[in-house]
Amino acid sequence: MRALIIGRFQPFHIGHAKISEKSKKYEIIFAIGSAYESFTFENPFTCSERYEMIILAMKEKKIKNYHIVPVPDINRYGLYAKHVKEIVPPFDLVISNNQLIKELFEREGYRVVEMPFFKRDVYQGRVIREKISKRERWENLVPKSVANFIKEINGEERIRKIAEMGCKNSNQFNPLF
Repeated sequence: MRALIIGRFQPFHIGHAKISEKSKKYEIIFAIGSAYESFTFENPFTCSERYEMIILAMKEKKIKNYHIVPVPDINRYGLYAKHVKEIVPPFDLVISNNQLIKELFEREGYRVVEMPFFKRDVYQGRVIREKISKRERWENLVPKSVANFIKEINGEERIRKIAEMGCKNSNQFNPLF
């Protein structure tokens, strides 16, 4: 049975890892949302970087039965579930605590399974990005392999520069200048 997990994974954190571990009885499809967004505070990492984070975390957690599919935004909620369905391999259920995702996929006839959040106030992409931007300890909030990867790609410095510049969308930050 295939389960779809949708997220931006900015970055892939311990909360995502816990959901993955609880879902390993399924063949997991990770749908990377906002696939074309990067170099903003909300979406600092590229799709390929997030893809790599998921691979590293799954290897670290010894989860082998998964797929990763980038899903670009369409900004039309009424069509979103159909859009995802056209892009990812067939799936049987959706794992999500997001009420909008739940409603959109249930309208298309999918069963949506909610899993209890794991310390949601701590394991949240926004919280992690803020800690990185303020030079606070963040490494314990993501799998070790993901923390190492973020450091390897100078992700900390990228987030700090973006935060300093106040960039909210990808048109405001050009890393080449």
